[in-house]
Amino acid sequence: MKCVYCGPETKYIDDYAFHRYLGDEGDDGSSNESRAKALLAKLQRKAKVKEQQSLSCQEEYQSKTTVENDGDTSVKKKRKNKGVNLDETKHPKKRKVSPPDPEELSEGDNARKKKDRKKMQLTEEDKGGMKQTSVHNKNRNLQEAAAADKTELLKNDDEMVEKIQTDQSIQDTETSPSQTGFTILGGFEKKIIQKVQRVLPKWLAEPDVIQRDITSNLVPISDVPGICTKLQRKLESNGIHHLFPVQAEVIPAILESVSHGLLIGRGGYKPRDICVSAPTGSGKTLAFVIPVIQALMERVVCEVRVLAVLPTKELAQQVGKVFSSYAEGNSLKVVMLAGQKSFATEQASLSENRGGISHSLADIVVATPGRLVDHINKNDGFSLEHLRFLIIDEADRMIDSMHQSWLSQVTKAVYRPRRVSEAVSIFKRTEPAPITAASLSPPQMPLQKLLFSATLTQNPEKLQQLGLHQPRLFSSVHSRSTTNPESQERFNFPQGLTEYYVPCTLSKKPLLILHFILRLKFSPILCFTNSREAAHRLYLLVHLFGGVQAAEFSSRLSPNERKRTLKEFEQGKIQLLISTDAAARGIDINGVKCVVNYDAPQFIRTYIHRVGRTARAGKSGLAFTFLLGVQENKFIQMVKDAGSPGIHKQIVKPGNLKSMEPCYQQTLLELGNTIKGEKAKKRV
Repeated sequence: MKCVYCGPETKYIDDYAFHRYLGDEGDDGSSNESRAKALLAKLQRKAKVKEQQSLSCQEEYQSKTTVENDGDTSVKKKRKNKGVNLDETKHPKKRKVSPPDPEELSEGDNARKKKDRKKMQLTEEDKGGMKQTSVHNKNRNLQEAAAADKTELLKNDDEMVEKIQTDQSIQDTETSPSQTGFTILGGFEKKIIQKVQRVLPKWLAEPDVIQRDITSNLVPISDVPGICTKLQRKLESNGIHHLFPVQAEVIPAILESVSHGLLIGRGGYKPRDICVSAPTGSGKTLAFVIPVIQALMERVVCEVRVLAVLPTKELAQQVGKVFSSYAEGNSLKVVMLAGQKSFATEQASLSENRGGISHSLADIVVATPGRLVDHINKNDGFSLEHLRFLIIDEADRMIDSMHQSWLSQVTKAVYRPRRVSEAVSIFKRTEPAPITAASLSPPQMPLQKLLFSATLTQNPEKLQQLGLHQPRLFSSVHSRSTTNPESQERFNFPQGLTEYYVPCTLSKKPLLILHFILRLKFSPILCFTNSREAAHRLYLLVHLFGGVQAAEFSSRLSPNERKRTLKEFEQGKIQLLISTDAAARGIDINGVKCVVNYDAPQFIRTYIHRVGRTARAGKSGLAFTFLLGVQENKFIQMVKDAGSPGIHKQIVKPGNLKSMEPCYQQTLLELGNTIKGEKAKKRV
C-alpha cells in the first residue's frame, strides 16, 4: 500500500513486517485497536523500568558522594597502599648478578632471546592481571564502604527519629533547661481564665443596713437614744414627731463619739469616721445637724468647731438655714461662706480683733470649696485649729472636685504648727499617725469626718483621698449585680418614684413639654437640660408660644435672682422651671410632683439626682425622660443596672400634637429672630 502523506517515493511496508514490529508475526484476526493497546502497554512497562533504574542510579550516586565526603582520608590511604603494592609487583627488587662470560653469551644468544620474549609476554600478562585485580579490589572496597556508610546512616536515622519522638513527649510535659538552653512554659491551648472579682474592704462590703421604705419604718423621736429634751421639743415644734430610718441610725452613732466630750474620743481613742449612702429625700441633712448641734450646746469659748462643705451655693444656703433654725435659742453662731456676700463682709462675720487678738465669731461654718480656700489663704482671722467635725455633703461630687485641693488646705489649717508661745498648750494637735502610747499622751481633740451622699462611690481608691479613719458605713444598698459582675454600681431610688421614658424625635421635644403642661395638666414641672444654652433656648420658645408661666434656672442668673426664682416656684407662681444640673444636687424644692429630663442625662448619678427632686420624704412623684431612637437601649440598660425598680414606656401619639404645630412653626420663626437680636446686643 502507498502512504498518503509521504508521497510516491515512500517505500512500502508489508503487513508481515508491521506485525513483527508489534510483536505479532501472524495475522490472528485482531483489530488495529487491540494491537495499539498492546503496544501502549509494552511502552508503559519499559518506561516504568527505565524510571526505576534512573531512581536507583541517583540514590546510589548520592550515597557514593556522601561516602566519598565522609571517608576521603581512608580512601586516599587505601589507594596509597595499593599503589605501593602495584609498584612492587611491577618493579621487583633486582638481584646483583656477576657479568657472564663472552663464550656463554655467544653460544646461548638465541636461547636467551627466546627466553626474553617469553618473559616479556608473561610480564605483560601479569601487568594486565594486576590491573584487573586492582580495579576489581578498588570497586569492591568502595562498595563495601558505601554499604557500611549506608547502614550507619540508616542507624543514625533511626536514632534521630527515636530522639525526636522522645523530645516531643518530654516537651509536652516539661522541657529540661539543660537540653534546650531555655525553659518552655507550656503549650498554647485555650484555657478558661477566671476573672478577677473586686474585693472591697470590710467596712464597704458589710455596712450597717438602713431600711429603704421610709413610710413603714418611721421611728418616734422618744425611741431614738441620745437626743436631748431641748432638741426633741425643737423637732416637735417644727412638726417632726418621727425620724426617718437613716436619721434613727446615724444620729446615735455620732452622739456616741462625743459622749465623753469634744476633747477626747471614747476610751481616749480617735472616733471612727461616718459615711452615709441613702436615697434622695431620706433626711440626711437632719441626720448630721441634730447631733452636731447637741455636741456644741455646752461649749464655752466660741471657736470654729464645725465645717460643712457643699458643692453649690444653693445647697450651702439650704443647709445653712437648717443649722440656723436648730441653733436658734442657743449661743451658737452659724456663718455662710458661699460668695453670696462680699469677701470683706464674710471676713467681718468670721472674727473680730479685740486688744490685738483675733477672736472667732462663728461656731459653725457652711461653705463652698472655692470660697473656703480663699478665706484659708487670705483671712488671717479665720482659724480651723479647734475644728471637731468636718461634714462633706454630696461627697461623691466633692471627691470629683479634689482638683481644687480644698481638703488638703483644710488639713493643713487644722494641724498648723503653733507658735512657740503656744507650744506648751495641752490642746496642741498633730497630724494622725500610727496609734502608740506616745501618740495618746497627752490626748488631743480629734477631727471626725462625716460623709453624706445619695450616690456615694464604692471605689476604695477614690475614698482613700479623704483620709478616712476606720470608717463606718451606713447604706441602704450593699450588693452588686450578680448577673453582670462588671456592671456599674447600684443605688437606691426613692420609694414613691414612678419612672417613664417617652420615645420622640428632636423636633418634637418642645411640643411634648407643651403637651405635658397644656393638655395633661402636669404642674409644677421641674425640667432639666444638659446645658445653660439649651435651657435658655427652651425658655424663650415656651415664653413666645404663650399660655405657660415659665422661668429658667442656671448660671446665667445672679445668686439673688436664682433665690427669688426658687421661692416663686415653691409658691406655685411658676408652672415650668427649666434648669441645668445646678438644681439637681441636694436642693429640697417643695411641691415638685413631676420631673422631666428634656435632655437625657449621660451618667447614672446625674439621673438619680435629677429624679430625686421629686418623691421626697416618702411622697410620690413622677419622672419622664425624653429619648431619641439612638438613646433608648443604652439609657434603659443603664437605669436597670443601677437598681431601678422599673422604667415604663409612655407613647404620645402624633395626632395629639397636630393642633399645636401651626402655632409652633410660627414660634420657631420668632425664636430665630429673638436669638439673633440677643447676639447682636452681646456684640455691642
